Amino acid sequence: MPGSSPVLIVRLAIMMFLQFFVWGAWYVSLFGFLKEKGMTELGAGGSFDAAAYTVAPIAAILAPLSLGLVADRFINTERVLAILNIVGAGLLWYAPSLAAAGAPDSYISQFMHPMVLCLLAYMICFMPTLALTASLSFKHLKDGEKEFPLVRVLGTIGWIAGNWVMLGCRTITGNTEAFSDNSEHMFTAAAIASFILGVYCLTLPKTEPPAKGEPVSLGKVVGVDAWAMLKDKSFFVFAFASFLICIPLAGYYAKGAGFVDEMGITLFGSTTGAMSTGQMSEIFFMLIMPLCFARLGVKKMLVIGMLAWVVRYGLWGFAFGQEGILLTAPVFIGILLHGICYDFFFVTGMIYTDKKAPPEVRGQAQSLIVMLTQGLGLGIGAQAFGTWTGWCTTTDGVIDFSKFWYVPALFAAVVMVFFALTFWDRTADENKQEIG
Repeated sequence: MPGSSPVLIVRLAIMMFLQFFVWGAWYVSLFGFLKEKGMTELGAGGSFDAAAYTVAPIAAILAPLSLGLVADRFINTERVLAILNIVGAGLLWYAPSLAAAGAPDSYISQFMHPMVLCLLAYMICFMPTLALTASLSFKHLKDGEKEFPLVRVLGTIGWIAGNWVMLGCRTITGNTEAFSDNSEHMFTAAAIASFILGVYCLTLPKTEPPAKGEPVSLGKVVGVDAWAMLKDKSFFVFAFASFLICIPLAGYYAKGAGFVDEMGITLFGSTTGAMSTGQMSEIFFMLIMPLCFARLGVKKMLVIGMLAWVVRYGLWGFAFGQEGILLTAPVFIGILLHGICYDFFFVTGMIYTDKKAPPEVRGQAQSLIVMLTQGLGLGIGAQAFGTWTGWCTTTDGVIDFSKFWYVPALFAAVVMVFFALTFWDRTADENKQEIG
């Protein structure tokens, strides 16, 4: 069959660019913003940054399945995306005005801070879009295995552009103070992009609910149809391994940039710039994914993605305490491995989920994986790494990053071996033959 129209691919790619620009503009630099506002100080209940980085997993648990149901049964997907992004734009615009110094006096008060609550509301809007943009793309692309990576690669470029937006503003205006990596203007840039994306979504191909008109029950609301897919052994192993591998990933999100900064690794004087090279490598691996599907198949790609996480954490554990090339090379290699870590696992997982799910529940199936990974996996990981950081901190307040990274490397290795020994899917193997 002929492939999809280049115009369609470009339209979907612009959607991905804007979506990940919004996320990249503020998420990586959030810790620095909170630190500058005095919200990272430890109190009896921890610190507000721990809660701020936990709201995304909470939102991924609360929102995607029910909103996936809306897109599967009631409202066109492009309209759901428009509503979520426009509402999200208002929340992002308002969020930095709620920042206030202090430390939580209890665990509950972490999550009751006005800015944390605002970010939670925003992430409840944003998290479902990760699954909905994927399901919308697969709906209209004629060859998802070959064409989705071409669409998704613009998301990676958008994330990089979001990371660098403050650097660009500094260069244009010469104002290094107003447009620092920790500036509240990062939320402004993200809000504007989110509003533009919301309006743009209304121009996307009409994506009607595949199960429109079918009766709705409580079971449908909580995603029983998607959960029923876990009865399939291969999909269960994939979903369970995806959940487990995201537990150590939380450490990368929460402490990765801080570790790179402490090691003194920058690009053009910016830690965020150094971290964005991981997304640059992601572009390369995204573009070669169709070839990898044809040669490797789903299982090997997923295993390679997990192995890259093992190597990354191991390299970072080794780098701590080193000097010169023995410090900079392992840290940079660890960052550059992000391309394999993300593409070979998450993007491959999206494609595999689309193949496994019946058409009428594909939105909810993608949402289920988002909930298990971005929700439960990262949520448990965020809390676990909060405790683990304390155990790895010496009496003089210095984190032993060697110990800190070696444990997640071992954890990821165990998950990789478990997946390699237990996952086998005839459908995935057949897809490999078709692509080849």
